[in-house]
Amino acid sequence: MEFIDYYKVLGLDKNATAADIKKAYRKLARKLHPDLNPNDKAAQQKFQQINEANEVLSDPEKRKKYDQYGKDWQHADAFEEAKRQQGSQGFGGGFGGQRTYSRGGQGFDESQFSDFFESMFGGGFSRGGGQRQAAKFKGQDLNATLRLNLTDILKSQKQTISIGEKKIRLTIPAGVEDGQTIKIKGYGGEGMNGGPKGDLLITFEIFNNTRFKRLESDLYSTEEISLYTALLGGEITVETLTGKVKLNVKPETQNDTKVKLKGKGLPKYKKEDQHGDLFITYKIVLPKNLSEKEKELFTELSKIR
Repeated sequence: MEFIDYYKVLGLDKNATAADIKKAYRKLARKLHPDLNPNDKAAQQKFQQINEANEVLSDPEKRKKYDQYGKDWQHADAFEEAKRQQGSQGFGGGFGGQRTYSRGGQGFDESQFSDFFESMFGGGFSRGGGQRQAAKFKGQDLNATLRLNLTDILKSQKQTISIGEKKIRLTIPAGVEDGQTIKIKGYGGEGMNGGPKGDLLITFEIFNNTRFKRLESDLYSTEEISLYTALLGGEITVETLTGKVKLNVKPETQNDTKVKLKGKGLPKYKKEDQHGDLFITYKIVLPKNLSEKEKELFTELSKIR
């Protein structure tokens, strides 16, 4: 796999702070966002790279592994385990005046360093004369972000996305959550020594392009009603995601009264035939610019009460 310098992608050096990484990512994300570069494949590829870079460098543990192992950072745990096994066989630092390298805090001379990576990645024979078995490693997972409007997830849909030179056809389930990540197995980086390919992890960003507040599959909104409708009752028309409906307001309805429209919310994840509910809160609007006659009538009412 071609090595991508994540620091260079974000225009930073290895001494960058967490705040520097966050600032650089946001600046580039605004510039390279696919919505602003709809037909620019180069910009879309760079946008993917800055997302990958941010995903790794903004996580202290991943960044530590990346700084130490570069493109092979996802195999860091396997490397450390192999070094521990090598160490138990007598590998230490400083042999016979030979030059020693330090990786991960453990010393390796030139010949041991070579033996170690040959044992990890294949090639050559063991000292006992047998063919050395190469360790297999899964390829690197790739990360991508897919942005949708809330109204796009009312039904499951098929969409083609581009990851580098690959075009992937996938089904986006109805009701997917903002921030939810799904895994597409085998669409990541190539494995090492015959190991399996990595996976593609797609994180969804759902932009709420409606007037409703979302909480999982339920929706919430407020509706203004007049003082007279609240007191005497009446019929109002309200918006839902699937069109307008009429509601009967009961007489003497109090401010902040909540009503539920069953099944008028979002579809539940992967269950298009099941929907959440829409909860409406009534807000009573008091009349303004009262006429003299209205003031007299309200005064009369206050005396009656």
